[in-house]
Parts: sequence; C-alpha cells; structure tokens
Amino acid sequence: MNPNPPQQRKNEPNKFRPPVAPSPGGYQQTGSPAFAQTPNQYIGTPSQLASPTQEQGYFPPQPPSAQQNEPDMNNLTSQMGAVGLGVDGAGQQRTHKKKDRHAYHNIEGPGGSSQAFNGMPQSGTPTQFLNQNTPQMGGAQWASPQITPAMSQFPAAAPMFSPSNPASNMQHATRTGTPMTGSAASSSQGRVDPEHIPSVPRSRDVPAKYYLEHVYPTMEHHLPPPALVPFVAYDQGNSSPKFARLTLNNIPASAEALASTALPLGLILQPLAPLQEGEPAIPVLDFGETGPPRCRRCRAYINPFMTFRSGGNKFVCNMCTFPNDVSPEYFAPTDPSGVRVDRMQRPELTLGTVDFMVPKEYWSKEPVGLRWLFLIDVSAESVNRGFLDGFCEGIINTLYSGDKDTPEDGEDIKRRIPPGSKVGIITYDKEIHFYNLSAGLDHAQMLVMTDLEEPFVPLSEGLFVDPYESKAVITSLLTQLPQMFSEIKNPEPSLLPVLNSAVSALKATGGKIVCSLGALPTWGPGRLFLRDDGNMHNTDAEKKLLTTEHPGYRKVATQMVESGVGIDFFMAAPSGGYLDIATIGHVSAMSGGEVYYYPNFHSPRDTLKLSNEIQHTVTRETGYQALMKVRCSNGLQVSAYHGNFYHHTFGADLEFGVIDADKAIGVMFSYDGKLDPKLDAHFQSALLYTTASGERRVRCSNIVASVSEGAAEAMKFVDQDAVVSIIAKEAAARVTEKNVKDIRAALTEKTVDILAGYRKNFTGNNPPGQLVLPENLKEFSMYILGLLKSRTFKGGKEPSDRRVHDVRMIKSMGPLELSLYLYPRIIAIHSLDEKDGFANENGHLRMPEGVRASFSKVEEGGAYLVDNGQMCILWLHSQVSPNLLEDLFGEGHASLKQLDAFSSSLPVLETHLNAQVRNILQYLQTNRGSKALTLQLARQGLDGAEYEFARLLYEDRNNEAQSYVDWLVHVHRHIQLELAGQRKKENDDSLSSTASTFVGLRTPYWG
Repeated sequence: MNPNPPQQRKNEPNKFRPPVAPSPGGYQQTGSPAFAQTPNQYIGTPSQLASPTQEQGYFPPQPPSAQQNEPDMNNLTSQMGAVGLGVDGAGQQRTHKKKDRHAYHNIEGPGGSSQAFNGMPQSGTPTQFLNQNTPQMGGAQWASPQITPAMSQFPAAAPMFSPSNPASNMQHATRTGTPMTGSAASSSQGRVDPEHIPSVPRSRDVPAKYYLEHVYPTMEHHLPPPALVPFVAYDQGNSSPKFARLTLNNIPASAEALASTALPLGLILQPLAPLQEGEPAIPVLDFGETGPPRCRRCRAYINPFMTFRSGGNKFVCNMCTFPNDVSPEYFAPTDPSGVRVDRMQRPELTLGTVDFMVPKEYWSKEPVGLRWLFLIDVSAESVNRGFLDGFCEGIINTLYSGDKDTPEDGEDIKRRIPPGSKVGIITYDKEIHFYNLSAGLDHAQMLVMTDLEEPFVPLSEGLFVDPYESKAVITSLLTQLPQMFSEIKNPEPSLLPVLNSAVSALKATGGKIVCSLGALPTWGPGRLFLRDDGNMHNTDAEKKLLTTEHPGYRKVATQMVESGVGIDFFMAAPSGGYLDIATIGHVSAMSGGEVYYYPNFHSPRDTLKLSNEIQHTVTRETGYQALMKVRCSNGLQVSAYHGNFYHHTFGADLEFGVIDADKAIGVMFSYDGKLDPKLDAHFQSALLYTTASGERRVRCSNIVASVSEGAAEAMKFVDQDAVVSIIAKEAAARVTEKNVKDIRAALTEKTVDILAGYRKNFTGNNPPGQLVLPENLKEFSMYILGLLKSRTFKGGKEPSDRRVHDVRMIKSMGPLELSLYLYPRIIAIHSLDEKDGFANENGHLRMPEGVRASFSKVEEGGAYLVDNGQMCILWLHSQVSPNLLEDLFGEGHASLKQLDAFSSSLPVLETHLNAQVRNILQYLQTNRGSKALTLQLARQGLDGAEYEFARLLYEDRNNEAQSYVDWLVHVHRHIQLELAGQRKKENDDSLSSTASTFVGLRTPYWG
C-alpha cells in the first residue's frame, strides 16, 4: 500500500520530475510529483544559497534561471549521462510506473496497514502528517521529544505528533518516512535524482539549530547529536557523547542477531574531550588513602549503575553482578526503594564521567607537573625557509602572549601552562645543544654535545625551569636562535641521538616533547635515506613505505612509553620533499603524540598556523604516563583496540606516553555468550593518567545501552558517526598489512553488507527498484565514499608521507574531526543573510546553512569557505564581484590579482561582510579537532590550492573514485544482487580473504 494518498496525484497524470529543476539554487520545483505534499519549509524555500537578489547584493541583476542553469546543467549533464538519466528538455514529460516515484522509510517492518498512520483517516489529512511511522522510538530527539519512565530502562514508544498539534518547522523538516528525508528516490531503471539523495549539510544544519536552544540529556535521549554539531550535554549518569559513543545504543542479544545487521559493535572513546561553554567541569573526587570503591572481582569503579542492597551494606557490580561489601567509611543507608539516601550528594553515583584522585599504589613514579621539552631543528633548511623563526615565535607566543612585561604588584602572572609545569629547550643540527635556563643567569648557557653515538645529558640543574621565573632568559634565547644559526647552517640534521637524549632527560619524571624538523635526518646514528622514489605507488610494495622496520626508532618509541613520555612532531617538508614520516612519525604514534605536517611550508603564510598549533598542543588538556582499561558487561568481551598507543599483549592495558583532549580510540566488542534482554549492557572506560599540574587521577566514563532480542530495535538506535569512526579506524589499522586497493574493495563490500542487511531483514515489501536507507544511516554511504576519496585510501599516486600521515591521523581522530575530514563544511559567503555571523536574540551565533560538496552547487561569481578540519580554503570564482573583495580585504583589492596569495587571515575591517566572515571563522575554529584554522586563498585559475578545492568536492567524480550519484547506483546494484542471491564477493580470492580477516577475533563484521 502506498502511504501517500492517491488524490494528490490526479492533477499530474504522466509527468515525471525533470532531471534538472530550473528553480533557484538547484532546488526541486514544488510542482513536481516528488514533492506531492506541502513543500517542506527547509527544503522547498530557495535558501540563501540561491538568493541572487539580496540587499547587500554582489551579483549583477540577471534572470535567476539563466544564472542557475549554466553551472548546474554543464556538470549534471555529464553525471546524469553516466547514471542513465536522460537530460532531454528540462520540462519534458515522462511516463513512469506510479510505484517508482516514492521511496519508503518504513522502519517498523512490513508496514502497509493504517497503523503506520496511527489510525488517522486517510483522506483529507494534511499531508505533512502522513508517513510518520509513529511508534518510531529511535527517532532523533530533534525530531521527537521522548521521556524516560525510569532511569535504567529505555523509553516507551511515544507518538511523534498527532494532527491536532500541527507540526513545528523542526519536526516537519526531520519527519521520518517521506522521500525528502533522504532515501534516494531511485527507480528500477537505476535512475537517481541528485536532488533527492541524502544531504550531509542538511543532516548537520537541522540538529545544529535545535541544539542552539536545547541541551542534550544523556539518559532521556538515546541517539546522540551528529558529531559535528556543538551541543551542551546534561550528564544524567550516562556519559556524554563527547567522551564516548556506542555504535549501537540498543544491542542485539546474540551474535547472530548482530550479524544480520552487518554493523560493528564498538565504542569510540575520547576520554579527555574538551567541554563546551555552559557544561560543568568534570568533578574531581578524592577518597583518600583507600582510593575509589571498586568491584573486588572485575575491578570496575563505582558508578551510577551499581545497585545497593542489604540496607546499603552491599553494592552489586553492574559489569559482573558480583555483590561487594561496602566499606564502613563509604556506607550510607538506603531508602525503601533501595536508593542510597546520599545519592544526590555523590557525583560518582549520579554522573557518567568523573575523575578520581588515586593513592600511591596507582603511582609508577612520583607525579610532578608536566615537563615540556622543545627540540628545535636549527639545520640549514629550517633556517632558510623561515621555519626556525616561526617555531621560536610560536613558543614565545604560546608561553607569554598577552602578558605584561612586568606584572603590577598584587597581580598574578597570566599562566598559559599550569603551576608546577616546567620547560626545557634543546637545539640540534649535526650536534646537540643543551641550554641552562636558570633564572639567575643573564643569558642562557649553551653546552654542545658532539658525541652522537652515546649522548648523555650534561646538565642536572637548569635544563627544566619555570617559564615565568626564567622569562627573560627564555625569550632572549628564542629571539637570538634564528640569528645565531643563520651563520652556521649545517645542512643535515641528526634526529635519533637527540630523541635518545630527550628520553634520558625525562626518564625520571615523564613529560612531553615538542620537536621541529625541517629536513630528512641524514646524519649520524639512525640516519634515514630516500625510500620513496615514486615507483612503488599502487603496488604491493607500497605498504612497506607506510611502516617502519628501523630498529633505532622502534626502540626509542618503546622507551618513551615506558618512561611516560610522548612526542609531537612539527614537520615542514623542504619544497614538498620526502621526510619519511612512516619512520619518524612511528615514534609519536606509539607514544600517543601527533604529527603536524606542513607539506609545503611557506613563510610567512604558514607561520600563523604553526604558531597557533604550537599553542594548541601546549595549552590543550594533556595527561601523561597513562594506562587505559575498558570493561563491559557479562556476555560481551573486548575483541580489538584501534588507535595510536602501545599495547604489548592483547589482554594488557593500553599504554600512552601522553594523551590529550583531541585523541580518541576505537574499541570493538564480540559476544562470549547471550545477553539478557531484560538487563541493560554496561561499558566503562578507565584512564589512569597524571595531569599537567602533577595529580595522579583516573578518568572514568560509563555508558549504558538497552538490549533487545532481535536487531530491528537496534537499527533505530544506530549512531552513524560512531559506526563510520570504527570502520575508518579499523581500515586504517589494516594499511600496513593489506594493499590499499584491497582495503577500498573491503570498504565497498562492508557498505553493501550493511545496507543489504537492512534491506533484507528490516524493511517491508518495497519494490525491488528502490534504494531504501536506514533512517539513522542515511548519510553513511557518503561518509564511506569520503573515506575512499581521502588521502589515506584513494587510488592513484599519493606521496607515502601524506598517505601515512593521514592513516595515523584517522587512527587517533575523534568523531568530530573525522566527520569534517570525510565531508568538508562549505559556506557560501557571497550570499550570506545580513543576520548570519552575528548573535541571535539569545546570544547564539547564527550560522548560514552549509552547501553540498559538489561543483554543481557552486554559483558563478561566488566565494566559498571550505573547511575540512585540516585546512580552510577561501575559493573565489574568477567573476567574483569587486565590491565583495573590497568588503572582505579592504580598499585597493578590487580584483583577484590584487590579493596577496600568501595571506593567511582576513584584515579587521569595519564592513558588515568582513565582520560576518571573521565571526564565522572564529566559530569554525572552536568546532574542530587539533589543527589551527588559517585561510588559504584559492583564486579560480590563479592558485595551486584550487586543486585542493576540487579534491574536496567529494560529491563529484574525483580522487580516482565515483561521484556520489554513481556510487549510490553502484551500491544499489550490489544490494539488488545480494537480495537476488547472485552477489559474488568481487570473485577475487585474495579480496574475500581480506574481507574475512578484517576483524580477526571471531567477529564477522567485515567478511
């Protein structure tokens, strides 16, 4: 039965929707049958992307249809030709079977009775209320309010809304069930309308508007907001999604039920994730010498889901159900319902994420404030390219920016790093130079170590100092370094000996190293040579370039972790040259650090980015000497970990030299029994670490999920961002074992498995020609396509440095940074509404809607910001209005050629547009991962960055991969073969073995 009432179609007997709608901005015309309902307020209105006549207009007046059709038609014609969409006349009529016109979203299984409408009369109902799938418990909360009856159980089905209460704009925009929410309207001939495929920008914009005015209560709602959406979480005992995201917030009871979905069961953890303004700080709890209460059997920490009985004398572990005695000092009586009377006063019993202070038995060495050791490359390449200048300036800005030279009496120094932290500086070329920075000296004393075979640390005092006591010594040294070494200029740096020296300097305390490198280290022990000659790309030998066999670097990495030391590298490639990041970056990947890579460093363009990134790496929350353990309920077990850490045997804890706010790890689970659907499943991660101020703590995060007998319920609570993150981290972990082509094929298979599993097991009797996408995985295939097009996995030639850098980055990225990396944020700044970029009446910044990543959406004369979390490009069309350029860059900049190609930020001007764009950039800066936001100009036809702009338009055909439309058609064809039982696993034996080994431990997710 068709859920759209038949009388809507009487007026248009045979007309099929035209392939390209000539309405503004590429939006579908409201008269077409695909819109056979009141036009959606969010979709139908030509939004700002398509407002050529705006008060502040930068466009010459011209008829909108002409302006629209040129870019759209040119590009879409080629796309549609490939998909078999005939591009005849835009308004040509087509005859089609009626059933091919609608895509369904019926999650409730075979639905066709009037229950789908909650018993509503079918004739004369306002169309926006139809197709609601009312008992959709798993709908996202920005679509339906849900109330939890009891803390431990998940909510009963709440009707979304009834005809008596008209739908709000928000509810209407995210209504489930109509083709417009994103099931691709695809007919049996495999034709796809590019306007009807799920839009990633819309999936971010609608919830972002909702969360500007609402908080996210962690127990009442079971579907976290999309990772890129800023939100304030209200911790009700279940950890905030910023710290932990489960792929399934409702878990099938058995491995067989999970296998029918083909989804991975996993957890993405970002234990030190930054909080948003408005969220309370994580409480730090001190239980004295005894330490926090823990289960005697499984060692889980006390948490809100442990229950008390025997009047409060016993607590029952929620992981292993073992009843423990409550120690006398922790005892409190329980009320008649079994709840402790002091529960509300105890954060560990009410909050999902807490920090416990821990006693001496948790210490490996006496905790002290974090020691920062800056290793500065002063070889010729760094000096000549301005990298040394930029790095020294970055350290000064990080430690002292905004300081007064002499604090007035009674005024505290504005500290950028916590009290107790100390700083040391070592420079190196083919020798190592140590500096005594003691506050009593007039100038730093330099000690030169020429013995590279067995270097030792010649200083006991004065290597590490309080940066505010020794401010004069440190600033004078850093300002003189570029001048000092400009005369010496040793061309070849020697890296391994300086790393060994740094580890011995930090061995007693642990700490964090920040190391700059401007050329391949070809001198002394551990010298490296040019391994990547360009001939091994796209061959089986390529995977050797993506890993390291070098014993010296492997050994120093292990020593770092054992000593509680981690390292961040700032690597500037000389003219895009080879730096062997596979070998050098291995040290930071093992120790929990990060590589900041500048593939074509240019001073002064990149100096601002370098300075901001040094500042970020020093000022973000950082812990060191860290150990991590993840526990889960009976019936489940950890099957794999993915991320950047050291793990010597599978059962052992994960070890990190350092861990910071931007790092995430993926944990996979498998079944070792059957779960009880009457009980919830629990997960707890515990990170033992020393804070930068020198306290030993455990950061504990608790996550709960309901359990259901079958998998249909689980499909309603899928967290798309967590699924994509787990799959991406797993695929990145395989790069050193399999060649990239096999991994791409396995990712395609995986996508088909998940969507075919849904089609086969959880949808009704939809016509076979329809591509039916799960409500919560609508954008999943686009994210996987983004993954296939990323530098990590793309086909074609890709320098091994860039590939391996992105592989390691994906392994450590949090869901927010990954979401941006796989699908950039694009903002049209030539058509901003005058209120965009300023605060609304509640003081929240009003952001413009995003633009889809396709050239067909790019308007002539447009200006676009493209931000993928790693870089931010300002792309300017060759016909861009001179008024816009002057408003943005100031007078005298009326044409593209007058702009400075190497500028990295906007000037501060009084114009409205300039203020809007600066506010938007400032907002984007707060909502990203570890990389600083600076602008890179890409002027059409002038700048090389235009290639990067074209590469980031992930919906088009590029990066050796298909366009979004073609990719969906390809996936759909394989789903149809799977349903017909004719799908071969790419009939290549080596590939099926790759897919089947993708999770080695009895979990058939990839096979």
